[in-house]
Amino acid sequence: MSPLINSLPLWLWLLFGLFAMFLARRPVHRAIYALARFSYRSLRLAAGALGTAEQTLLERNREVLLAAGRATAERHIEREFERIEGAMKRELAQYPTLHRRLCEQLTSIDEDYVRSAEVPPEPSNWARAIRSVSEIPAQDDSVVADVLETINHSMRKAESKALESYRESTRERHQLLKRMMPSWRAMLITLGRINKNVESVIRRAKALDLHMERYEEILQESDRSVRFLSASSMGRFLIASMALMVAVAGISVNFQLIARPVAEILGGNSFLGSFVVTDIVAYVLIFLQVSLGIMVMECLQVTRMFPAINTLSDNIRRRLNWAALALLLLFSMVEACLAFTRELLLQYDQLLAASAGEALPMMAGMGTYWPVSLTQMGLGFILPLILAFTAIPLEQFISSARTVIGTCLVLSLRLLCGGLRLLATSVMHTGILLNRFYDLVIFFPLWLQDVLLHYWKERANKGSGGRENTTENNERAGEELMAEPAVNG
Repeated sequence: MSPLINSLPLWLWLLFGLFAMFLARRPVHRAIYALARFSYRSLRLAAGALGTAEQTLLERNREVLLAAGRATAERHIEREFERIEGAMKRELAQYPTLHRRLCEQLTSIDEDYVRSAEVPPEPSNWARAIRSVSEIPAQDDSVVADVLETINHSMRKAESKALESYRESTRERHQLLKRMMPSWRAMLITLGRINKNVESVIRRAKALDLHMERYEEILQESDRSVRFLSASSMGRFLIASMALMVAVAGISVNFQLIARPVAEILGGNSFLGSFVVTDIVAYVLIFLQVSLGIMVMECLQVTRMFPAINTLSDNIRRRLNWAALALLLLFSMVEACLAFTRELLLQYDQLLAASAGEALPMMAGMGTYWPVSLTQMGLGFILPLILAFTAIPLEQFISSARTVIGTCLVLSLRLLCGGLRLLATSVMHTGILLNRFYDLVIFFPLWLQDVLLHYWKERANKGSGGRENTTENNERAGEELMAEPAVNG
């Protein structure tokens, strides 16, 4: 049997293959359609699940974003109220003194004004009488003439004294008016100070109004507030990331300053896995400094990463602040000493590497290295204090990373859901295309089948009419509809 099979030509094998494919056409079509439907529905189900997860995560991100924005707005409002309260206490505490000073100045100005308004008295009637008597002609009597001359001289002298008195009173009034100028200036300065204080309170009130409007929008959960909070969160995330990158650079510089002295102090080259123990100790010292900085910022209520610290009483928090600050200064001094030790170790390595003849000149030139030592000591003392402020960008990074990561996850789920839907549609159309390609391979037997069916239908129509033909066409159309999958399903 095997030699007979091997002796068959290739074209006969092709005919057998086409005949077998023609006979298996309907099962193969159904199998391909079934596989396509299964893949399509599985992918659509996975896309639906991802869409549900996306909506859930989107709602969760919205809630978290609104809660964070509400907490931030409450902190801003609380801070503005504290500033307004401080300004009112600071400025209004001086208001009684300013009011009393203004009243005194106004009273003094009023008194001076009243005194400056005094008018000299009018001359009495006896002056007119004496003037009338002096005008009597007395050419014959010399005694009367002398008396009248004496009266005229006395009258002129009295007028001169009255004029001098008037000028003196005018001078005094001018002095009083001149003395009023400092009081006016002092009163203007006092009123300007009060105006400045009122303007400061008004500015604080306007800022408070803006925060209150934003807080009301957040409470209403409007889309505008969500967009604003999302943009603000993204901006804070980028700024905090840049600040943390700078902090990481500072940590690396700090590590370079203390790694060699720590290695000399601990000694040995022991390893913990693939890491050197001395390097781990140096990083632990640096992270302890950062932790103390975070503690200081928490006690000062600059950051609020640990609610337990914020709930402590003011006395305990103040004591913790001083203790953490003292330890931070102690670490700074220790690191400054380690940085100085590093420079000494470098000089000692140079001395060991030098030859005996070159040792004296090098030792003579060691005094020129003191600026480098002082610079390293300064860096060792200042860097821990600078790294203490890492708590501020770290808090911003942690608070904004939740929203940013949630937004990225929502975008990823949305893209994955769209990709699965596209893949499901592609799989369905691929199944249809495979069936069409299958029919294309066996097109000759299908063509013969159509020719024979057409011939038999014509003979059947001649004998029995068009009812049977219509019934057969309807049955065949129903089978094709059953075989073709719903692409949009």
